[in-house]
Amino acid sequence: MKLITNGRLVTWDNPNRIIEDHAILIDGKTIKEIDNQDRLVIKYADAERIDAKGSFVFPGNICAHTHFYGAFVRGMSIPGTPARNFPEILSKLWFPLDKSLKREDIRYSALVCLINAIRHGTTTLIDHHASSTMIAGSLDEIANAVDETGLRAALCYEVTDRNGEENTNDAIKENQRFIEYVKKEKPADGRLSAHFGLHASLTLSEQTLERCRKAVSDDVGFHIHVGEDSADQYDSIQKCGLRVVDRLFKHGLLGERSIAVHAVHVDQKELELLKETKTWVTHQPRSNMNNAVGVASVESMLRAGIRVCMGNDGFSNAMWEEWKTGYFLHKLNQRDPRVMPATTIVQMAVYNNAALASQVFDETIGVIKPGALADLIFVEYHPITPINEGNLPWHIIMGFNESMINSTMVNGQMIMENRELKTVDEEKIAYYAEKILVPEVWKRFQAQYKEKRR
Repeated sequence: MKLITNGRLVTWDNPNRIIEDHAILIDGKTIKEIDNQDRLVIKYADAERIDAKGSFVFPGNICAHTHFYGAFVRGMSIPGTPARNFPEILSKLWFPLDKSLKREDIRYSALVCLINAIRHGTTTLIDHHASSTMIAGSLDEIANAVDETGLRAALCYEVTDRNGEENTNDAIKENQRFIEYVKKEKPADGRLSAHFGLHASLTLSEQTLERCRKAVSDDVGFHIHVGEDSADQYDSIQKCGLRVVDRLFKHGLLGERSIAVHAVHVDQKELELLKETKTWVTHQPRSNMNNAVGVASVESMLRAGIRVCMGNDGFSNAMWEEWKTGYFLHKLNQRDPRVMPATTIVQMAVYNNAALASQVFDETIGVIKPGALADLIFVEYHPITPINEGNLPWHIIMGFNESMINSTMVNGQMIMENRELKTVDEEKIAYYAEKILVPEVWKRFQAQYKEKRR
């Protein structure tokens, strides 16, 4: 057993509590007891002691939607004129990238993202993968990286029709295979889970949507981009006369275990369907700004009872940066400083993310209380103004940054302690990615443009 002492505990219970002079007893991967520190020190004198040294101890942050495979685009030069809109961003950047990845690239792009998550205090991530020339076994490569780092992640492979029928068949099989593997083997001590991945309505036919629904049992959730850009809606209407959410509803792809990513361009009826089906929605403000696709009506969704979470869409796993971006974006978009208070950010990024993660992994995640998984981070924050349960969300928005994270724990195991990674060699991984893998990925990426010009 382990005993965490000398910490200021932020429980993220509902209502939240900031507790002083208490310790956390961890038994295996689970929080067993929280009580007065002096009492627990005497009661469990033989427990391994972890001294938080006055840090705030939080549940680890959660990312509800990300893309590990996008790690190698940082600083990449894209040939030709800049993309004018979202469909061009897909065709100029993301589609060529996923065709450029080989087996080792998949593993290392996941590793560098996972290391980034450890350092930035994000302990649970829900990933959405694509690598169209390396499909079979691709999720195993990511799973191995998750296992190696010690983090917690749910994985899927995006099914799309844009690369031909054989590619579509392989993608469906990869989802089926990995879902069954996770169900039967429960790998990585329960730190791995799975969804069935779909790219987006605009790259999927009616036939493929029907096949995907039939490919898995009703207890499996789908993970799909929805209405990220208006092009998704126009495409759906042209294909079948329905808007995107209506189309997914028709095929039985919505539901309490499914994730609709973005939902920027959706109408009132679509919002009603998302609510009625209890489908999760994820908000990624940094990505939406970068792609200039618009701003989701997040507050309206929450008011309507839709379960809106927060992801990063492949941006850095510094989730507090996502919080801050969302906080400021909505105020500017509506030209009203009263909208999107920090408490609303917390509702999405803490409580709804925790509810989603707890469902996906069938465990209690994202809270400090007995019975919850011991996924914790230590934050060296020294407030210069009073801090309490009421104003903590604004302290995080205005005062916190990820450099303050000292230690990261998952399943009761320290995977970063005093800023030293315990499970992987960060320098070695970064060197191999930069010097060996990325130059070849970039060459393959550039070669696709040369082929187009022939």
